[in-house]
Amino acid sequence: MNLSLALTITLLIPVLLIILTHWLPQTNPDLEKVSPYECGFDPLENARLPFSLQFFLIAVFFLLFDLEIALLLPLPWAMNLNPTTTITWMTALIILLTIGLAYEWLQGGLDWAK
Repeated sequence: MNLSLALTITLLIPVLLIILTHWLPQTNPDLEKVSPYECGFDPLENARLPFSLQFFLIAVFFLLFDLEIALLLPLPWAMNLNPTTTITWMTALIILLTIGLAYEWLQGGLDWAK
């Protein structure tokens, strides 16, 4: 009984609010009220601004190495194996990511200005 009452109230309140917002009209819509607002951006300009691919690559590298830290820190507690096996897995992961970093460095992916 309590669960059905909670579910009914949980569903009833949002449905009533949605119906209420559709029935009540906007009081005084003008150009300023209906235009989107983003601080520092003109909403009437072209949305396709120039984007730095180098910045994107650096951000992706940061995410990859941040993921490496997130995977390496809990690894000894998560595996519950022999410490030598855990260290072997950690070393293999670090070597794999270091090889990837060296490859990107040699390809020029980390050069900010070309």
